[in-house]
Amino acid sequence: MKRYIPTLLILFTLIGVLIGVYISRYNRHTIIIPTGVTKVDELMELVHSCYVDSTSMEDIIEETMPKILAELDPHSTYIPAKDLEATNADLKSSFSGIGIRFLIEKDTIHVTDIIRGGPSEQVGLMPGDRIVTINDTLFVGEICKNEEAMKRLKGPKNTNVKIGVKRWGEKDILNFNIIRGEIPMESIDAAYLIDNKWGYIQVTRFAENTFSEFIIALVKFLKSKCQGLIIDVRGNGGGYLGVALQMANEFLSAGDMIVYTEGAHQPRSTEYANGRGNFQNIPLVILTDEASASASEILAGTIQDNDRGTVIGRRTFGKGLVQQPFDFKDGSEVRLTIARYYTPSGRCIQKPYSKGDDKEYAMDIVNRYERGEFFSQDSIHQNDSIIYKTRLGRTVYGGGGIMPDIFVSSDTTDITSYFSQAVSNGLIRQYTFQYSDVNRHKLASFTTYESMIEHLKKQNVMNDFVNFAADKGLKARYWQIERSKKRLEQSLYANIIYNMLGILEHIRYVNTFDTTVLKAVEVLENGKAFPELTKVAE
Repeated sequence: MKRYIPTLLILFTLIGVLIGVYISRYNRHTIIIPTGVTKVDELMELVHSCYVDSTSMEDIIEETMPKILAELDPHSTYIPAKDLEATNADLKSSFSGIGIRFLIEKDTIHVTDIIRGGPSEQVGLMPGDRIVTINDTLFVGEICKNEEAMKRLKGPKNTNVKIGVKRWGEKDILNFNIIRGEIPMESIDAAYLIDNKWGYIQVTRFAENTFSEFIIALVKFLKSKCQGLIIDVRGNGGGYLGVALQMANEFLSAGDMIVYTEGAHQPRSTEYANGRGNFQNIPLVILTDEASASASEILAGTIQDNDRGTVIGRRTFGKGLVQQPFDFKDGSEVRLTIARYYTPSGRCIQKPYSKGDDKEYAMDIVNRYERGEFFSQDSIHQNDSIIYKTRLGRTVYGGGGIMPDIFVSSDTTDITSYFSQAVSNGLIRQYTFQYSDVNRHKLASFTTYESMIEHLKKQNVMNDFVNFAADKGLKARYWQIERSKKRLEQSLYANIIYNMLGILEHIRYVNTFDTTVLKAVEVLENGKAFPELTKVAE
């Protein structure tokens, strides 16, 4: 009998398994789903009711929403409630804070600029100050990160924040009680006259206050007898469509089309200039590059298609999808693509994309660089089957982005591995910050980039940097340093000017050797800013 025991155990085990399968097969948990509920709802209920482990349905939904939208297009997005305020902040006209600009260097907040009229200026905070405590808590070392610093320094208007500051030349920590206030966020970083006659405006985004800033700058130019305009939207990723329409309207005649939008559930909607613009006859140049997107492309595209001005630079990003926000009760938001933008000639600005392949889409700029598009116009892949005509019959191409009328390559002939490592390792930034800090009292006597450059050229800054970089592990390679000398000096001077004089003087200096800006000035000088003045032969 004993010899049959193993066999019987195996048999009973198999019978038990079969019974279990039978029970599970004929006692399945059935969920009754109301009519009209989707399969996704049914799946979520199944997971909630039957999954082997306990789950957080809220967490699953939060993680799933972005994946669903990613299957549609690259720009439909889901924004959790906790991120919505920060996401919208860039397009607001102001924020509540203490009114400083800062860098984090050596695990410490270094104040680089004080916003005029802000709370920090009122209590006597100064550029060069190091913030070491916030609300009586030490804030240096590993905890000192940009996001955490912003979180602690920003806050509701009229609330108090106490900071402790280490100031150059002072032995003791200086304490300041600052009442947070509304800090304006400017979207035009520079507006000034080049050669006393060409108005230059750098627009960084299309935000709530952009149009009012824009008009103020234009009025000042007219009072200064400005003879032509350069609008720089390089690096401008877009913003509010309405702002781009307002800006374009200032330059177009009544009835000129600005843009139209259309989608499967959105009938065609066309925007036209109303003829009330105050700058319809001034020579105009728009500067673009591969980071000019959305609203920037609408502005450039309508100026180009209406033959109203000249677009100079490099091909734009190619974002021509219109997103509309939809709010959820929990404070989160979906920005869903509802239509496409089209320029007056009928071009769709949007570059091609594969649904669900965000990686390929994100790599497009890198691919452009690698195939030489930044350096040669001949390397740009234009689709000759997607051609359109401007108002006067000039040929323009569809298939993604706005191709400029005049291409300006990215000049890399003097870039060496030494220069690249100095930039990528942060050595130029570190050195110029340290130089500005140590020499702050002397440098503070200069009020323009011209006077500061004259001083810096006598200080042997270049050799000092080479020694600094060598101490940080970047070996001096003198033939490479000589080849990159001009670019290195320009980068060093530009950073010091920014640290001491702010963004406007920094841009004014950089524009003296910016090849795209110089080409724009040349076009204006030669009276070529109006394409309609030249007869088009097709």
